[in-house]
Amino acid sequence: MTRPPPAEWAPHAALVTAWPSHAELWEAHLGPARAAVAAMVRALAAGETVHLLVANGEAEASARAALVDAAGVQFARIDFGDIWLRDTGPIVTGDGAAAGFAWNGWGGKYLFEADRAVARAVADRLGLAFTAHDWVLEGGAIEGDGTGLVITTEQCLLNPNRNPGMDRAQVEARLRADLGFTRVVWLGEGLAGDHTDGHIDNLARFVGAGMLALPLPDGPDDPNAAVYADARARAAAAGLAVVDMPSPGRVEVDGELAAASYMNFIIGNAAVVVPQYGRPNDGAAVTALERLFPGRRVVGVDSRAVLTGGGSFHCITQQVPALG
Repeated sequence: MTRPPPAEWAPHAALVTAWPSHAELWEAHLGPARAAVAAMVRALAAGETVHLLVANGEAEASARAALVDAAGVQFARIDFGDIWLRDTGPIVTGDGAAAGFAWNGWGGKYLFEADRAVARAVADRLGLAFTAHDWVLEGGAIEGDGTGLVITTEQCLLNPNRNPGMDRAQVEARLRADLGFTRVVWLGEGLAGDHTDGHIDNLARFVGAGMLALPLPDGPDDPNAAVYADARARAAAAGLAVVDMPSPGRVEVDGELAAASYMNFIIGNAAVVVPQYGRPNDGAAVTALERLFPGRRVVGVDSRAVLTGGGSFHCITQQVPALG
């Protein structure tokens, strides 16, 4: 029987992320996005090895220059479409095996052919046994607490643009069989403006066994106030303890509502990196995470350039648990 992935706060053997490598995707935001990723990598590499994927020679040269003073970084020349390794990379189970899933570019929105091979390539680099599964699942769509409990959203995993032939019971069965989860809690909608169709890692995150962090709306005009309220009601009905986090409120990119969230933090061995958006609640998000993870340094990093690509620091990372 497959053992579920350990919680993100459990010890890591390593962490995998990617360097913004394609100027045509990032345009004027390429430089600031690289600076943000470099700041994240420096913070995380203080406590673990970070494997940084670079897609081409120019990207590798720029990454090495930006991180020349950062120990604990290994550069990996692996082709990829874009940096969202939470979704394209492998999910490592509690057995130390890497699971890969079918890839359709978040329901056909952004489909880069190179991303289909990323999960296996990363597993090979890490020396992990790899199993390819035949249904669509992105890592950002699920959040586990290490006990076998997993949360997700109906908007994403029941979306007909993912696995149109699978119903709720079938999705739950595959989560059990392929990743070892024993209980599935369903939230409803994800954040407004989220092109991933409601990934859970922008909405709700486990911060302890059965302890779910959820944002409070930033005033009555917060575009996600109703989403937060529904998520809290569902979490309470499922018997989960809810921990309050702030919301950045309304954040726009190029005049359009963006799925900005402090929930897209990444927990490393020595540090927690939380996105910042130039909003009044930026400092409150850092403070809240300092209380939740007192043994780790909490680092706020400006994520506005990364957000132009659609996500933030959790979206671009994938942890490799330390087992045994």
